[in-house]
Amino acid sequence: MRIPAFVNPGAGNAEKARDALASTGLFDVREIDPAQLESLVRTAVGEGARRVLVAGGDGSIATGAGVVAGTEVELAVLPAGTLNHFARDLGIPENLEEAARVAAGPAVATTDVAYVGDKLFLNTSSIGAYVIFARVREKLEKRLPYKMASVLALIQTFLRMRKVAVELEVEGKAQVYRASVVFVGVDERELQFPTLGNRVKDGQRGLHVMVVRDRGRLRLLALVIGAIFKGVDEVSRTIELDSFIVERCRITMRKSLARVAADGEIKSMPTPLEYRIARDALHVVIASTDEDPAKPLSPS
Repeated sequence: MRIPAFVNPGAGNAEKARDALASTGLFDVREIDPAQLESLVRTAVGEGARRVLVAGGDGSIATGAGVVAGTEVELAVLPAGTLNHFARDLGIPENLEEAARVAAGPAVATTDVAYVGDKLFLNTSSIGAYVIFARVREKLEKRLPYKMASVLALIQTFLRMRKVAVELEVEGKAQVYRASVVFVGVDERELQFPTLGNRVKDGQRGLHVMVVRDRGRLRLLALVIGAIFKGVDEVSRTIELDSFIVERCRITMRKSLARVAADGEIKSMPTPLEYRIARDALHVVIASTDEDPAKPLSPS
Protein backbone atom coordinates (compact mmCIF):
# COMPACT_ATOMS: atom_id res chain seq x y z
CA MET A 1 0.00 0.00 0.00
CA ARG A 2 1.47 3.33 -1.05
CA ILE A 3 1.55 6.18 1.45
CA PRO A 4 -1.28 8.71 1.00
CA ALA A 5 0.29 12.12 0.30
CA PHE A 6 -1.82 15.29 0.33
CA VAL A 7 -0.69 18.28 -1.75
CA ASN A 8 -2.37 21.65 -2.22
CA PRO A 9 -2.21 22.29 -6.00
CA GLY A 10 -2.48 26.04 -5.37
CA ALA A 11 0.79 26.18 -3.42
CA GLY A 12 3.66 27.94 -5.16
CA ASN A 13 5.88 24.85 -5.19
CA ALA A 14 3.12 22.25 -5.66
CA GLU A 15 4.64 20.95 -8.90
CA LYS A 16 8.04 20.44 -7.25
CA ALA A 17 6.34 18.68 -4.34
CA ARG A 18 4.49 16.33 -6.70
CA ASP A 19 7.67 15.54 -8.64
CA ALA A 20 9.67 14.91 -5.46
CA LEU A 21 7.08 12.50 -4.10
CA ALA A 22 6.65 10.74 -7.44
CA SER A 23 10.41 10.19 -7.68
CA THR A 24 10.29 7.78 -4.72
CA GLY A 25 7.52 5.62 -6.19
CA LEU A 26 6.17 5.12 -2.66
CA PHE A 27 3.45 7.77 -2.42
CA ASP A 28 -0.13 8.00 -3.65
CA VAL A 29 -0.14 11.73 -4.42
CA ARG A 30 -3.52 13.40 -4.02
CA GLU A 31 -4.10 17.03 -4.98
CA ILE A 32 -6.70 18.45 -2.61
CA ASP A 33 -8.67 21.50 -1.60
CA PRO A 34 -7.07 22.67 1.70
CA ALA A 35 -10.56 22.97 3.23
CA GLN A 36 -10.96 19.20 2.77
CA LEU A 37 -7.58 18.19 4.18
CA GLU A 38 -8.84 17.12 7.61
CA SER A 39 -11.66 14.95 6.25
CA LEU A 40 -9.44 13.36 3.59
CA VAL A 41 -6.72 12.47 6.09
CA ARG A 42 -9.39 11.02 8.36
CA THR A 43 -10.72 8.93 5.47
CA ALA A 44 -7.23 7.63 4.63
CA VAL A 45 -6.68 6.61 8.25
CA GLY A 46 -10.08 4.93 8.32
CA GLU A 47 -9.08 2.95 5.23
CA GLY A 48 -6.07 1.56 7.07
CA ALA A 49 -3.21 3.95 6.30
CA ARG A 50 -0.44 3.58 8.88
CA ARG A 51 1.43 6.64 7.60
CA VAL A 52 0.17 9.80 5.89
CA LEU A 53 2.09 12.69 4.38
CA VAL A 54 1.06 16.34 4.31
CA ALA A 55 2.88 18.75 2.00
CA GLY A 56 2.51 22.32 3.21
CA GLY A 57 3.38 24.81 5.91
CA ASP A 58 2.79 24.70 9.64
CA GLY A 59 -0.95 25.29 9.39
CA SER A 60 -1.52 22.40 6.98
CA ILE A 61 0.79 20.10 8.95
CA ALA A 62 -1.12 20.93 12.15
CA THR A 63 -4.40 20.04 10.44
CA GLY A 64 -3.07 16.62 9.52
CA ALA A 65 -1.55 16.18 12.97
CA GLY A 66 -4.92 16.94 14.53
CA VAL A 67 -6.29 13.77 12.94
CA VAL A 68 -3.48 11.35 13.80
CA ALA A 69 -2.29 12.66 17.20
CA GLY A 70 -3.01 10.19 19.96
CA THR A 71 -2.91 7.25 17.53
CA GLU A 72 -0.15 5.01 16.17
CA VAL A 73 -0.50 6.51 12.68
CA GLU A 74 2.71 8.22 11.57
CA LEU A 75 2.83 11.71 10.09
CA ALA A 76 5.37 12.51 7.38
CA VAL A 77 6.09 16.13 6.53
CA LEU A 78 7.06 17.80 3.26
CA PRO A 79 7.98 21.47 3.96
CA ALA A 80 6.12 23.15 1.11
CA GLY A 81 4.58 26.21 2.77
CA THR A 82 5.48 29.76 3.79
CA LEU A 83 6.08 28.84 7.43
CA ASN A 84 7.95 25.54 7.91
CA HIS A 85 9.05 25.86 11.53
CA PHE A 86 7.86 22.39 12.56
CA ALA A 87 9.73 20.71 9.70
CA ARG A 88 12.84 22.71 10.62
CA ASP A 89 12.57 21.63 14.25
CA LEU A 90 12.35 18.02 13.11
CA GLY A 91 15.46 18.41 10.98
CA ILE A 92 13.56 17.77 7.74
CA PRO A 93 15.63 18.96 4.73
CA GLU A 94 14.38 22.04 2.89
CA ASN A 95 15.19 20.35 -0.41
CA LEU A 96 11.94 18.64 -1.39
CA GLU A 97 13.53 15.58 -3.00
CA GLU A 98 15.60 14.96 0.12
CA ALA A 99 12.55 15.57 2.31
CA ALA A 100 10.55 13.06 0.26
CA ARG A 101 13.20 10.41 0.83
CA VAL A 102 13.09 11.12 4.57
CA ALA A 103 9.29 10.85 4.48
CA ALA A 104 9.57 7.37 2.99
CA GLY A 105 12.22 6.26 5.49
CA PRO A 106 12.00 4.08 8.61
CA ALA A 107 12.94 6.53 11.37
CA VAL A 108 10.03 7.60 13.59
CA ALA A 109 9.98 9.55 16.85
CA THR A 110 7.34 11.01 19.14
CA THR A 111 6.92 14.70 19.87
CA ASP A 112 4.75 16.90 22.06
CA VAL A 113 1.80 18.87 20.73
CA ALA A 114 -0.60 21.26 22.44
CA TYR A 115 -4.26 22.13 22.22
CA VAL A 116 -6.29 25.29 22.61
CA GLY A 117 -9.79 23.96 23.04
CA ASP A 118 -10.00 21.12 20.54
CA LYS A 119 -7.56 22.73 18.08
CA LEU A 120 -4.10 21.19 17.94
CA PHE A 121 -1.03 23.32 17.39
CA LEU A 122 2.57 22.27 16.86
CA ASN A 123 4.57 25.42 17.57
CA THR A 124 2.90 28.47 19.07
CA SER A 125 -0.43 30.10 19.80
CA SER A 126 -1.15 33.65 20.87
CA ILE A 127 -3.73 36.34 21.47
CA GLY A 128 -3.30 40.09 21.35
CA ALA A 129 -0.77 41.97 19.25
CA TYR A 130 0.52 38.95 17.34
CA VAL A 131 -2.93 38.33 15.89
CA ILE A 132 -2.88 41.85 14.40
CA PHE A 133 0.64 41.20 13.10
CA ALA A 134 -0.34 37.92 11.41
CA ARG A 135 -3.44 39.40 9.75
CA VAL A 136 -1.58 42.45 8.42
CA ARG A 137 1.35 40.36 7.19
CA GLU A 138 -0.99 38.01 5.34
CA LYS A 139 -2.47 40.94 3.42
CA LEU A 140 0.93 42.48 2.66
CA GLU A 141 2.37 39.16 1.46
CA LYS A 142 0.08 39.29 -1.56
CA ARG A 143 2.22 42.08 -3.03
CA LEU A 144 5.48 42.11 -1.04
CA PRO A 145 8.27 39.63 -0.21
CA TYR A 146 7.75 37.78 3.09
CA LYS A 147 10.50 39.55 5.07
CA MET A 148 9.48 43.03 3.94
CA ALA A 149 5.83 42.22 4.69
CA SER A 150 6.86 41.09 8.18
CA VAL A 151 8.73 44.33 8.94
CA LEU A 152 5.88 46.55 7.74
CA ALA A 153 3.36 44.40 9.62
CA LEU A 154 5.39 44.81 12.81
CA ILE A 155 5.33 48.61 12.43
CA GLN A 156 1.58 48.64 11.81
CA THR A 157 1.04 46.34 14.78
CA PHE A 158 2.71 48.80 17.15
CA LEU A 159 0.55 51.61 15.76
CA ARG A 160 -2.72 49.65 16.09
CA MET A 161 -2.00 47.72 19.27
CA ARG A 162 -4.66 47.57 21.98
CA LYS A 163 -4.65 46.25 25.54
CA VAL A 164 -6.25 42.87 26.21
CA ALA A 165 -7.76 42.21 29.64
CA VAL A 166 -7.15 38.56 30.54
CA GLU A 167 -7.36 36.34 33.59
CA LEU A 168 -4.77 33.57 33.49
CA GLU A 169 -5.45 30.55 35.69
CA VAL A 170 -2.68 28.04 36.42
CA GLU A 171 -3.05 25.20 38.94
CA GLY A 172 -6.14 26.82 40.40
CA LYS A 173 -4.48 30.20 40.95
CA ALA A 174 -5.70 33.13 38.86
CA GLN A 175 -4.06 36.44 38.03
CA VAL A 176 -5.50 39.35 36.05
CA TYR A 177 -3.37 41.09 33.42
CA ARG A 178 -3.65 44.08 31.13
CA ALA A 179 -1.63 42.49 28.37
CA SER A 180 -0.34 43.35 24.92
CA VAL A 181 0.43 39.74 24.01
CA VAL A 182 -0.18 36.33 25.53
CA PHE A 183 2.08 33.75 23.90
CA VAL A 184 1.91 29.97 24.40
CA GLY A 185 4.59 27.68 22.94
CA VAL A 186 4.86 23.91 22.74
CA ASP A 187 7.80 23.18 25.05
CA GLU A 188 10.41 25.77 26.04
CA ARG A 189 11.08 28.38 23.37
CA GLU A 190 14.04 30.57 22.49
CA LEU A 191 13.60 34.35 22.50
CA GLN A 192 17.05 35.36 21.39
CA PHE A 193 18.68 35.67 17.97
CA PRO A 194 19.62 33.74 15.91
CA THR A 195 17.32 31.01 17.23
CA LEU A 196 14.28 33.19 17.93
CA GLY A 197 11.14 31.04 18.31
CA ASN A 198 12.91 27.68 18.11
CA ARG A 199 12.37 24.99 20.68
CA VAL A 200 15.16 25.06 23.24
CA LYS A 201 17.41 22.04 22.76
CA ASP A 202 16.92 19.75 25.76
CA GLY A 203 14.65 22.43 27.23
CA GLN A 204 11.74 21.98 29.59
CA ARG A 205 8.64 20.26 28.29
CA GLY A 206 5.18 21.75 28.71
CA LEU A 207 3.37 24.91 27.72
CA HIS A 208 5.74 27.87 27.65
CA VAL A 209 3.44 30.75 28.60
CA MET A 210 4.59 34.35 28.26
CA VAL A 211 2.44 37.33 29.15
CA VAL A 212 3.61 40.76 28.03
CA ARG A 213 2.07 43.37 30.30
CA ASP A 214 0.92 46.56 28.61
CA ARG A 215 3.13 49.50 29.58
CA GLY A 216 2.71 51.50 26.38
CA ARG A 217 4.18 51.11 22.92
CA LEU A 218 7.66 52.43 23.67
CA ARG A 219 8.08 50.18 26.70
CA LEU A 220 6.87 47.20 24.70
CA LEU A 221 9.30 47.99 21.89
CA ALA A 222 12.12 48.13 24.43
CA LEU A 223 10.96 44.80 25.84
CA VAL A 224 10.95 43.15 22.41
CA ILE A 225 14.44 44.46 21.66
CA GLY A 226 15.63 43.29 25.07
CA ALA A 227 14.17 39.82 24.54
CA ILE A 228 15.84 39.57 21.16
CA PHE A 229 19.31 40.54 22.35
CA LYS A 230 19.31 39.47 26.02
CA GLY A 231 16.93 36.50 25.97
CA VAL A 232 13.73 35.79 27.85
CA ASP A 233 15.42 34.83 31.13
CA GLU A 234 16.90 38.31 31.52
CA VAL A 235 13.80 40.16 30.37
CA SER A 236 11.44 38.06 32.50
CA ARG A 237 13.04 39.63 35.58
CA THR A 238 11.30 42.88 34.62
CA ILE A 239 7.72 43.61 35.57
CA GLU A 240 6.64 43.69 31.91
CA LEU A 241 6.99 39.97 31.21
CA ASP A 242 5.84 36.89 33.09
CA SER A 243 7.23 33.62 31.75
CA PHE A 244 6.57 30.11 33.06
CA ILE A 245 6.17 26.51 31.91
CA VAL A 246 3.05 24.57 32.90
CA GLU A 247 0.98 21.55 31.88
CA ARG A 248 -2.25 23.45 31.30
CA CYS A 249 -3.77 26.88 31.73
CA ARG A 250 -7.04 28.73 31.24
CA ILE A 251 -7.33 32.22 29.76
CA THR A 252 -10.54 34.12 30.52
CA MET A 253 -11.43 37.29 28.63
CA ARG A 254 -14.29 39.77 28.69
CA LYS A 255 -15.32 38.88 25.15
CA SER A 256 -17.21 35.67 24.42
CA LEU A 257 -15.13 35.14 21.27
CA ALA A 258 -11.38 35.67 20.91
CA ARG A 259 -9.19 35.88 17.83
CA VAL A 260 -6.53 33.23 18.39
CA ALA A 261 -3.41 32.64 16.30
CA ALA A 262 -2.10 29.08 16.14
CA ASP A 263 0.80 28.05 13.88
CA GLY A 264 0.32 31.18 11.78
CA GLU A 265 -3.41 30.73 11.23
CA ILE A 266 -6.14 32.76 12.92
CA LYS A 267 -9.44 31.45 14.22
CA SER A 268 -12.28 32.85 16.35
CA MET A 269 -12.73 30.68 19.43
CA PRO A 270 -15.13 30.79 22.40
CA THR A 271 -13.72 31.86 25.74
CA PRO A 272 -12.41 30.87 28.19
CA LEU A 273 -9.49 29.40 26.24
CA GLU A 274 -8.30 26.07 27.62
CA TYR A 275 -4.68 25.24 26.80
CA ARG A 276 -3.05 21.87 27.52
CA ILE A 277 0.08 19.97 26.54
CA ALA A 278 -0.10 16.43 25.12
CA ARG A 279 3.25 14.74 25.60
CA ASP A 280 4.58 12.31 22.99
CA ALA A 281 1.17 12.41 21.31
CA LEU A 282 2.37 12.56 17.72
CA HIS A 283 4.41 9.98 15.81
CA VAL A 284 6.50 11.82 13.21
CA VAL A 285 8.85 10.61 10.50
CA ILE A 286 12.36 12.02 10.90
CA ALA A 287 15.73 11.72 9.21
CA SER A 288 17.58 8.55 10.23
CA THR A 289 20.09 9.03 13.03
CA ASP A 290 22.41 6.84 15.04
CA GLU A 291 20.11 7.34 18.01
CA ASP A 292 17.22 5.05 18.92
CA PRO A 293 14.41 6.15 16.57
CA ALA A 294 11.79 5.15 19.11
CA LYS A 295 12.95 7.60 21.77
CA PRO A 296 10.94 10.78 22.40
CA LEU A 297 11.96 13.64 20.15
CA SER A 298 13.43 16.86 21.50
CA PRO A 299 13.70 19.07 18.40
CA SER A 300 16.51 21.61 18.32
